[in-house]
Amino acid sequence: MPLSHVLTVYLISFLLVFLPSFGLAKMFRKAGVATWKAYVPFYNTWVMQELAQRPRHWVLWQFIPVVGWFITPGIFIEFVKLFGRFTLGQHVLAALAAPFYFPYLGYSPQVRYIGPEGARLYKKPSWREWVDAAIFAIVAATLIRTFIFEAYTIPSGSMERSLLINDFLFVSKFSYGPRIPNTPLSIPFVHNYIPGTHSKSYTTAVELPYIRWFSSPVKRGDVVVFNFPAGDTVINLDGYQSAIPYYQVIREQGRGDENAGRNFVLDNPEQFPLAIHPPDKTDNYIKRCIGVAGDTIAILNGMVYVNGHLSATPPQSQTDYRVQVRGPLNADSLQYRYGINPQSVQSLDPNNYVMPLTPGNVEQMKKNGDATAVVPYIIEPSTQSDYSFPAYVIENKWSVDNYGPIWVPKKGAQVPLNPHNYAIYERAIRVYEHNDFYMKEGKYFLNGKEVTSYTFQMDYYWMMGDNRHQSQDSRYWGFVPEDHVVGKAWLIWFSWDKGPRWNRLFRTVK
Repeated sequence: MPLSHVLTVYLISFLLVFLPSFGLAKMFRKAGVATWKAYVPFYNTWVMQELAQRPRHWVLWQFIPVVGWFITPGIFIEFVKLFGRFTLGQHVLAALAAPFYFPYLGYSPQVRYIGPEGARLYKKPSWREWVDAAIFAIVAATLIRTFIFEAYTIPSGSMERSLLINDFLFVSKFSYGPRIPNTPLSIPFVHNYIPGTHSKSYTTAVELPYIRWFSSPVKRGDVVVFNFPAGDTVINLDGYQSAIPYYQVIREQGRGDENAGRNFVLDNPEQFPLAIHPPDKTDNYIKRCIGVAGDTIAILNGMVYVNGHLSATPPQSQTDYRVQVRGPLNADSLQYRYGINPQSVQSLDPNNYVMPLTPGNVEQMKKNGDATAVVPYIIEPSTQSDYSFPAYVIENKWSVDNYGPIWVPKKGAQVPLNPHNYAIYERAIRVYEHNDFYMKEGKYFLNGKEVTSYTFQMDYYWMMGDNRHQSQDSRYWGFVPEDHVVGKAWLIWFSWDKGPRWNRLFRTVK
């Protein structure tokens, strides 16, 4: 963790215990304690615990990063009980508005110190016990979800058959270091929308910069959950969102001209209502990391090469193959022997089919003699919708099976700017790294100054789905910045398909 992040964390902890000091001094006077003790951060909370006859080791917990932020309000709540403050509203004020509430308690002649003996005479109603327990559970679960692990459900088949639809995962936040939310003021346990609505579940009244503690880089081959990089702007309608990305729509509406398409969308807000999300509130995606920062990626006839070397194919990944068979296909046999969903099979003619196969399926089909020929099904640019891809893919005549080479940006690495790579790196420089960056008359301008090169400020990653022909991934929208990385897929704790898939429970994700 950088020193600046450590200092920021403890500055917040310091302010939480110091800002209420001016009212706390008057409260200490009522309790018969020297007022100067109120102005010494953390010693003041020690005194508060002594007066309340509560465990003083709580003060030590205040020094645990972030956890301490939640301990401090608890100490404040226990302290105001010594002044006869027992209602839920009074405790909310003590926890969330102590710099304003404590002066009222200290200066009000109606508020008197009753001590721990008086506080013990108060008995909570049963409903308060439930409310307090619920608040504690929400706080604890939020801390776990933010800093340790989070539950995630596979929504699509882009990782078949490594991960299946309705696999329920635990995603480790520790693997790459816990990320502090950019938007801390949000409804607990809800991502970007209130369930059942198109209303946002968070507010941007408070936005924090990118901070990741105990940072560790993503490794090549990891299965990673991340925030969809092109999801900063989405069409806020069912069926769009990240399924049909905004940037694809404006390319389609402008027939390849993004500016024309953007103007059309903005001129028709009822047809295309937009929502803008910060990085931590874009939709969650899960893919496999194919390339890390500094790698050069190339796809040749469906095979991925990293830095000139053939990349290992995940054993349970599936790719479309052209299969020539001896006779009519038996759907039940396909399902039973090879795990192939018959609905995913496309017929070319009576003896030739396109079907998704794993490397094991290919070897098994050849061994069993069920197929006379099994060859990769290569998709050429002419057979795809050009507007699914950014301009640089179209200009280079790349496709999902023949793509690149393309270099993945690395923090601290400098890249010379030229007409060929401007379209590739422009979004990373302008959007992800928050620069005013543009090209004009063959020259490049960065924050008002002409430049000929750029030095990247973050590491980036190249992500692809294991279901290579049914995955919207980096081939369509480019690099994943490090500040969008959520965590590493760790464990399948449950799986469902018309009933539990017992053989998948408690499998680690590979």
